[in-house]
Amino acid sequence: MTRWFEDITIDEPFPLGSHTFSEAEILAFGREYDPQYFHIDPAAAAHSHFGGLIASGWHTVLMGHRKMVDALDAEEARLRDLGQQPGVSGPSPGVNKMEFKAPVRPGDTVTYTLTVTGKRPSNSIPGWGLLFNSLDAVNQRGEMVYHAELVGFSKLRDYRMPPHLRVLEALTKIPGLGKLLTQRS
Repeated sequence: MTRWFEDITIDEPFPLGSHTFSEAEILAFGREYDPQYFHIDPAAAAHSHFGGLIASGWHTVLMGHRKMVDALDAEEARLRDLGQQPGVSGPSPGVNKMEFKAPVRPGDTVTYTLTVTGKRPSNSIPGWGLLFNSLDAVNQRGEMVYHAELVGFSKLRDYRMPPHLRVLEALTKIPGLGKLLTQRS
């Protein structure tokens, strides 16, 4: 998130935007990245258990990820325009769950929403917190097509390093001793 860990509200939906999947786009993505017949051949797809051409699940995921990055960049710009300092987000340590709930078909418009469902300070990285997120994608008929549970890092604005860690950090800057302290066995 582009907000500081302390400012992030639990269970507040963050709209990411929508994307309409065209047949040409579905075919191009399928040919390039997921060449299964129900993604690349409309005639053969008609005889699949889907009954027609569908977007790759990975296509659905990647469009949602792009919408998320774009929306977070826009939120950062919005905060800067208000004279505020945006928070610092970190990498994601992983995805806990990913479900493809319903197929995405040509012409479907999918709307993505990110919701922070929980948060806690990191146990392993001082000054950072973990965000537990739900990313949901719904088509124009209100059907859930994709759901994921993601984890991400967010920097704590008000973090003060404990004295013992400040001492260790200072010791690592002493020539010779720093190398000895930072070597891994």
